[in-house]
Amino acid sequence: MNKKNTVLVGLILILLAVPVFSQEQTDSGELSNKPVIISRLDGKIELDGRSDEEAWKDIHSLPVVMQSPVFGAPPSEKTEVFLGYNDDFFYVAGRLYDSEPDKIQAPSKKRDSMNPSNDWFGIIIDTFNDNENALGFFTTPAGLRFDATVYNDAQGEFPVNLSWNTFWDVATFRNEEGWFVEMRIPFSSLRFQDDKGNVVMGLISWRYIARKNEVNIFPAISQKWGNWAGWKPSKAQDIVLEEVSGRKPFQIAPNAIGGFGRSYDLNDAETEYIRSDEVLGDIGLDVKVGLASNLTLDVTFNTDFAQVEADDQQVNLTRFSLFFPEKRIFFQERSSTFDFNLGGPNTLFYSRRIGIYDGQEVPIYGGVRLVGRLGAWDLGILDMQTAPIEDLPSENFGVVRIRRRIFNPYSYMGGIVASRIGVDGTYNIAFGLDGIFRVFGDDYLSFNLAQTLETEEENRLFSLDSSKLKLTWERRTLEGLGYNLDFSRAGESYNPGMGFEMREDYMRFGNRILYGWIPDEEARLLNHQIFMDGYAFVRNSDGQFESVEIGPGWVFNTKSGYGGQVGVKYYFEDVLEEFDFSDDVSVPTGRYSFYGLTGFYSTPYGNYLHTGFNFDAGSFYDGWRVSLGVTPRWNISSSLEVQGMYQINWVEFPDRGETFLAHIARLRVLTMLSTKLTISALLQYNSAADAVIANIRLRFNPREGNDLYLVYNEGINIDRYRELPVLPRISGRAVMIKYTYTFNLK
Repeated sequence: MNKKNTVLVGLILILLAVPVFSQEQTDSGELSNKPVIISRLDGKIELDGRSDEEAWKDIHSLPVVMQSPVFGAPPSEKTEVFLGYNDDFFYVAGRLYDSEPDKIQAPSKKRDSMNPSNDWFGIIIDTFNDNENALGFFTTPAGLRFDATVYNDAQGEFPVNLSWNTFWDVATFRNEEGWFVEMRIPFSSLRFQDDKGNVVMGLISWRYIARKNEVNIFPAISQKWGNWAGWKPSKAQDIVLEEVSGRKPFQIAPNAIGGFGRSYDLNDAETEYIRSDEVLGDIGLDVKVGLASNLTLDVTFNTDFAQVEADDQQVNLTRFSLFFPEKRIFFQERSSTFDFNLGGPNTLFYSRRIGIYDGQEVPIYGGVRLVGRLGAWDLGILDMQTAPIEDLPSENFGVVRIRRRIFNPYSYMGGIVASRIGVDGTYNIAFGLDGIFRVFGDDYLSFNLAQTLETEEENRLFSLDSSKLKLTWERRTLEGLGYNLDFSRAGESYNPGMGFEMREDYMRFGNRILYGWIPDEEARLLNHQIFMDGYAFVRNSDGQFESVEIGPGWVFNTKSGYGGQVGVKYYFEDVLEEFDFSDDVSVPTGRYSFYGLTGFYSTPYGNYLHTGFNFDAGSFYDGWRVSLGVTPRWNISSSLEVQGMYQINWVEFPDRGETFLAHIARLRVLTMLSTKLTISALLQYNSAADAVIANIRLRFNPREGNDLYLVYNEGINIDRYRELPVLPRISGRAVMIKYTYTFNLK
């Protein structure tokens, strides 16, 4: 990129920011949040879904309105929501009438399935009323249990953690009038803070009618905040529970694991692979202790995650590391407390650094985890010890995280310290400060400042060389003018040993400016926006642009459930070191400018047969690329669901005579014999790795905390002769059974 282009890109990014600060404050769309007093239930509740006991007679239904497709309209089907509580439980009842009961959709029975082909009903409850984090409890006409945590005020692509589970019960009932729900949530599963026996929480309840793509909600939350608007804790209705005392859980969950493993390792001379078989057997223990209604201690010994589903295969067409999400249960509860996000996947604490090394599992001796609230402070403490493996010594991983509300109910400041210390004396310590401030309306200003110290570095405090700074100004809306403007800088020696950082030694400018519309009731479009995306990475070492991406686009959603996006992109890459896509295809050093067309299209998610399509095509470095993907999902019956994914990545460099063709295929088959017994099979093919990976899991979950898993894993090398010595046909095989039983002692 020459100086003229450099200046042009810089001016475009600056001009994109100018209108932001010249706009008048937008209407936040918030309703009066006068607290709703929840009634205490007087009498016995039989959990059968009907909510016909005498205790419900004097409970008034919440005023539910339609959120989409027409905001503020009455629900198309009569919907009644009731809340109540007694000394031990929080109760939710839903009477979900339907004029066409034979069209009620319930194709799933799997625990935690988020299948949008189901009709749904449930609540989101901000137990600490912190306007950022919440718990979700949902069910379908089949009576499945779905629970999840919400974080970052439901901002981002997927701000929900599905791996979190807790103790609660639900019952559903269907007849010719519709379907009916009762939920019973123990107070011991709702961490909260009381003030002389009174508890204030935030609550959202909504019903989803799949065939109509209709959401009915309380309180009235506009769709201007996007697909996750109905999950936003900051828009929840304050509710008050009087004379409530918290419950302190005390749970002991021993587990036993056994099985068989087979692996192949190179001999010392590296001339052939030697097979080794191993009989697996071990025991572990997890303990949960409620120190107070708002503070929980988890202790784990000999931790094992054999039941966790395999990671999705990916093809990497960049020069940077891939990011994989955390799925292990121990790290889930209120995991957002430990969040210290530094832009995209970059973070100061990435829990997959614990117990995973170069894609290989590392045994964990044990650890402790303390999360909750002390007075005005959110608190998180984690400490774990791993075993040595190959060239990696035994290590201690420690994290301390604190946050507290300041200025207003939507603003926070906090700090974090993360340490990774090996028994050989090596260490990496990271610490940081962060804050998020609601300035006005939907405008938020946030900052992150972090520094790292490690073995064999100069380790000067407050040095820019070992620090990272991130500043963001955003307007959180999809109606009218919205934006997310970001600046970040990472120094040459900044290296978060417990975190994730894709690049090093850079400055970055970005992200998006949009203008959106929510058409009137007669329009076919539900909402749509035009946007300008852009970012630029600048190397600190020489002040030159390293990567630039910028371009306009349009995204839309229809009232019937179709959606899509199309965009045009300009790219610039300055490659200082050659990198490879495969043994035969690489990108040489040099400066490259290229263009692309990107987009996706989706059929209605509520259909039993749903399909998504995505594409990315155009010039690519000194060649061209085409990436196409399709993701079908078919709910064949209430007991069988099939999901697929196929992606092709075709890269050509004609002048160099190099071609890279990579296929990713994924097939998930889910058999649901009941809400307690499911069998899932995941088969993946990655042509770039010449591998097939199979993962089959049977789960029997008669009640929360009582789990039996039978897991089969196998890897197959497709092209055994791509390396010397010749690869084994089977790269690895394991059959494992794991049983966990939880004793509730309080």
